[in-house]
Amino acid sequence: MKMMTSTRAALVALCCSSFALAGGEGWTSDFTAAKKEAAESKKDLLIDFTGSDWCGWCIKLNKEVFSHQAFKDGVKDKFVLVELDFPNDKSKLSAETQAQNKQLSEVYGIEGFPTILLTDAEGKPFASTGYQEGGAESYVKHLDELLAKKTVRDNGFKAASALEGSDKAKALIAILDSLGLDDSVTAKFYPEVIEQIRAADPEDATGFVKRAAIKEKMGRFEDELNNRAQKKDFDGALKLVDETLKEGGLPPDETQQVSITRAMIFAEQSKFDEAMKAVEDARAISPSSELASRLDGFIAQLKEAKAHGTEGQNPNED
Repeated sequence: MKMMTSTRAALVALCCSSFALAGGEGWTSDFTAAKKEAAESKKDLLIDFTGSDWCGWCIKLNKEVFSHQAFKDGVKDKFVLVELDFPNDKSKLSAETQAQNKQLSEVYGIEGFPTILLTDAEGKPFASTGYQEGGAESYVKHLDELLAKKTVRDNGFKAASALEGSDKAKALIAILDSLGLDDSVTAKFYPEVIEQIRAADPEDATGFVKRAAIKEKMGRFEDELNNRAQKKDFDGALKLVDETLKEGGLPPDETQQVSITRAMIFAEQSKFDEAMKAVEDARAISPSSELASRLDGFIAQLKEAKAHGTEGQNPNED
């Protein structure tokens, strides 16, 4: 069998890629090409992070919204549609597409499916959403409302450039907050704005720098905790919690959030007495917090689990 020419191979790859897209006609999986098209056509990007063959809400979104002509007509002049799929059946995607999708999910901090991101042609996000009830026409209206955030963003940044000091910092903070993006995504895609806030408010009168530092510390803690949890390193996870609490520097609510993970780690090991004590220790840190108001329910679940005789048994064992 003769090797295909590069041109023919490219055509085959293109056809296969198009066939694999759950969103159907009008979608692309090539992120670089999509950005180029968006820039040339003066459109924005609608990026669908999906699990096309296993995610129930993703399938519903395709069936109820993306497959309808009302959706296609409603977005064709506004967005370039990008599907970044994470199917169980990996044969649907080329190795290159799988690598691209994984890298973009990390860049955009995707934690669940479906996640719909709206970005400008450069890939800078300005809104995020997911499944919404109501069908195609309602979803297009929802997207139009989110699209307005870009105008608010751009006009806001322009207006803030004429301000100085804490007034400028407050204006910029309000713009970033209005986007409703995850803090890690904001830090990654709007570093120049964050630097302007720091420069305009060197004394941190707005408290922005302090809040950012707390969020960054909590983010590092959660990432490392998840890493140890995936390895079933319970001793390491408990050590991380203890070290973080000893280090301090977190407000009461965040300290309580760190502390309650001790109970979760013990519960995962079916050490329910230790878990219940850890819950009470965490409650004492901030008894009137929103988290503390939910702890009675957690204790009830622990008592029920203990009553079923699973004390000391790894819940992952038969």
